[in-house]
Amino acid sequence: MIVSPIRQAPLGEQLLVQLRALIVRAELTAGTHLVEGWIAERFGVSRGPVRDALRQLELEGLVETRRRGVYVRGLSDTDLAELYALRGALESLAVRESMARLPGGDWSVLHTALDRMWAAADAGDSAAFAAADLDFHSGFYAIGGNRRLAATWATHRELFAAMLDVTNATDRDLRPIAHDHAALAEVVQAGEVEPALAALAEHLDGSLARMRSALTSRPDVAPAS
Repeated sequence: MIVSPIRQAPLGEQLLVQLRALIVRAELTAGTHLVEGWIAERFGVSRGPVRDALRQLELEGLVETRRRGVYVRGLSDTDLAELYALRGALESLAVRESMARLPGGDWSVLHTALDRMWAAADAGDSAAFAAADLDFHSGFYAIGGNRRLAATWATHRELFAAMLDVTNATDRDLRPIAHDHAALAEVVQAGEVEPALAALAEHLDGSLARMRSALTSRPDVAPAS
């Protein structure tokens, strides 16, 4: 497992990003005992940021508190199915509400994200591609203008970002995925609700399948206790 000291503020947020990624990539496997002192020493932070990070990871369902401390739960296939079912429900509503803005609405957020995706795909930059991918999907929430719906998506976005980092890193050619996003944007902007929702469902099913495939090749590591 490769880790690096954290020196940028806010420390809790930086630590959270690293721990979340390690769990999603299964470099911290299910059953690993997350000892506050070990984490603080390994990442070069105090115990306060550690507690904050573990609290958020528990809200995300990646860790759980037991009698003797906090342990990694990881991501099972059931977790993936639940997460994508939730995402599908949220994003379907976001797409419906964004389409209700047609023929108006500011759709530039989608096109800007697509431009970034194409550029990242051409450069082979999976991290930049993942960031643009999430911005693309978040664009539906922004266009629809439902603040509470957008806030609900925001509570899950960072977990999906970590998951996308895993799947995109395994894809040698990201251009087909960029093309899929462009096709989805085109169908949505065409204004027909049912075809748009069907295209979204197919798109998310593909994302789930790629995530499942990536997780089957995750390395196992010994628990750190």
